[in-house]
Amino acid sequence: MAFSDEFRQSLIPSFLYSSTKPLSGFDKSSMNANHNHVMPRSPFVSPPSKYSAGDAGIGSGRILIPAPKEKIEMYSPAFYGACTMGGILSCGLTHTGVTPLDLVKCNMQIDPAKYKSISSGFGVLLREQGAKGLYKGWVPTLLGYSAQGACKFGFYEFFKKYYSDLAGPEYASKYKTLIYLVGSASAEVIADVALCPMEAVKVRVQTQPGFARGLSDGLPKFLQAEGFGGLYKGVVPLWGRQIPYTMMKFASFETIVELLYKHAIPTPKDKCSKTLQLGVSFAGGYIAGVFCAVVSHPADNLVSFLNNAKGATVGNAVKKMGLWGLFTRGLPLRIVMIGTLTGAQWGIYDAFKVFVGLPTTGGGAPTPAPAKK
Repeated sequence: MAFSDEFRQSLIPSFLYSSTKPLSGFDKSSMNANHNHVMPRSPFVSPPSKYSAGDAGIGSGRILIPAPKEKIEMYSPAFYGACTMGGILSCGLTHTGVTPLDLVKCNMQIDPAKYKSISSGFGVLLREQGAKGLYKGWVPTLLGYSAQGACKFGFYEFFKKYYSDLAGPEYASKYKTLIYLVGSASAEVIADVALCPMEAVKVRVQTQPGFARGLSDGLPKFLQAEGFGGLYKGVVPLWGRQIPYTMMKFASFETIVELLYKHAIPTPKDKCSKTLQLGVSFAGGYIAGVFCAVVSHPADNLVSFLNNAKGATVGNAVKKMGLWGLFTRGLPLRIVMIGTLTGAQWGIYDAFKVFVGLPTTGGGAPTPAPAKK
């Protein structure tokens, strides 16, 4: 998938690129197909940085990644800005796209007697609200999950680098899965604070007939009924749902992608085409999404139950749904939805990274620990 420099620069905001001028004598043609190149030493290049887990194999010297006209330096503010923008696109667009599935799922969790199955659930919604009703709540979905995606992906890249530097080269390589888990959990704590208000309004709009048409009238009604604090009533169950989900999403994705490049694809990652790399990102994301759905489903049922009724508690939810219902109600639909969603998110996120000249996520061989003297 090739884009001209002019086309890319016309679409991507200039703040995503550093203002660093090219070093003298730098030959762009020497860059490899993966745009992952270690710069030769010069007085203008910073000393070698510590190893960081993730897009590994890039530990010698300062890394410059080619982008339209200018360069995004790895782990610079521009790099994190690009990752944040990719997160906005990947989460905002995908969650909005699956609003009909999410709408049926939430109603199946709240009123299983009326919404008995996926097919009957769609039938009930179409009869009562028409085709337009299938996208009820799409505005808070778009805003909420765009904010969540910005924090989720942007802070994940930050914490992954931060914890790797704390661990040092040897332990970062040895305990990379632990770094993925802790980094993604740290990012999700912040991301859920950004998501929670819109999630509360979305669930109320989608599951209470006649409550509101959407965000514009739903948010004022919600605030009038429960106050500002009510917007964060579900933050703890949201953390309970999203933190395990995100830990599984990122750690399993990184592991699956590494295994695919190691065992299923005979060509090293940096020799693979960008199209193949993005295919690996989607496949790794889809498989990771299945695990995510199973791990986070009980908390997802709790979030829907608590946001649907004023004064509802976790004890009320467990009593009404039962433990079996808490783990299984709406699970098949959520596996389909989350698998597709997660695969698409990683595909969009890595496609945006490729678009601005960055390497795709995961699959690199870790830099060996320096030899002990």
